[in-house]
Amino acid sequence: MAQDFPCIPVDTLASFMRDVFIGSGVPAEDAAICAEVLITSDRRGIESHGIGRLKLYYDRIRKGIQQPITKFEIVRESPATAVVDGHHGMGQVIGYRSMELAINKAKQYGMGSVAVRNSTHFGIAGYYPLMAVKAGMIGMAFTNARPSIAPTFSVQPMLGTNPIAFGAPTDEDCPFLYDAATSITQRGKFEVYARLGKPAKPGWAINSQGESITDAEQVLQGFAKDAAALLPLGGAGEDLAGYKGYGLATIVEILSASLQQGKFLWDLSGIAADGKTQPNYLGHFFMAINVEAFCSLEDFKHSTGEIVRQLRAARKAPGAERIFSAGEKEFIKEKETAVRGIAIVPSLQKDMLEMKQALHLDQYSFPF
Repeated sequence: MAQDFPCIPVDTLASFMRDVFIGSGVPAEDAAICAEVLITSDRRGIESHGIGRLKLYYDRIRKGIQQPITKFEIVRESPATAVVDGHHGMGQVIGYRSMELAINKAKQYGMGSVAVRNSTHFGIAGYYPLMAVKAGMIGMAFTNARPSIAPTFSVQPMLGTNPIAFGAPTDEDCPFLYDAATSITQRGKFEVYARLGKPAKPGWAINSQGESITDAEQVLQGFAKDAAALLPLGGAGEDLAGYKGYGLATIVEILSASLQQGKFLWDLSGIAADGKTQPNYLGHFFMAINVEAFCSLEDFKHSTGEIVRQLRAARKAPGAERIFSAGEKEFIKEKETAVRGIAIVPSLQKDMLEMKQALHLDQYSFPF
């Protein structure tokens, strides 16, 4: 991709995103958090959740669907837990402060859990476990999302892509970080394919007749019209265990809605009964586990490091070059993007120039 499209240095792109958020009314400190979450996605090669999502937030703020000033309200609390109402503020800020709260509770009580309601899209779920990892802890993050996954034996989009993110420190520079949707692939991948004008893979999504569809734009447009759905991990039916992905997505929905008494399933669509646009009412769940409450951090890191090293040393399949542990490819990608920058496809070039002009960010000069 970097060979085909112009690249922007990581620091420049992060600064631009921060200034777009500030220009949209987000306080400077919060804008820095939002930009950091987005640029982390781009740095790690996750094209669906970085600069590619900036215009989404910009438009939602302008339309009043999302509030630029975040009201972070703790509505229920115990020593090791909390329930937060985000009041439709910036999802990245809500996520950051919630995981920060969970980490602080875990420092004192061994574990900390925070459930969130009335939030908005918070970027890559993996960012928040990494916060815990940096504090020498295990971190977990879950979120529900706009309906897109069909339950097993259904063709109706009901569950969101509902990612599961789990991070743990190791004795290597690269932590273990699992961050994945509970569908075969996430909604954002279709957004990337649509921007590139490329077809999606067969078996990722179905239409209302249960037939595989590969037109990425058709899939994206079909979610809200009940005309397209993603398949859960494992695929259609039970032969390849699609029910497992369906079950995992439901677990995430429960963690992201029931504990905090938030909205769920179709109430997250962003479309009111009268057809008008409304907030998405997303929910999240964060957990931090203080390793030192169980064993020494040094011993934990060594054991976890040995686990991933032995897995990577397993006998390789014919033709396979190497085995990766979760998060390793993204860790390697960070080193690459630090040198070459972030590639910007034509549709994103257009979006960036539009926001630059509208917000009078004349200090930026892009190679397009």
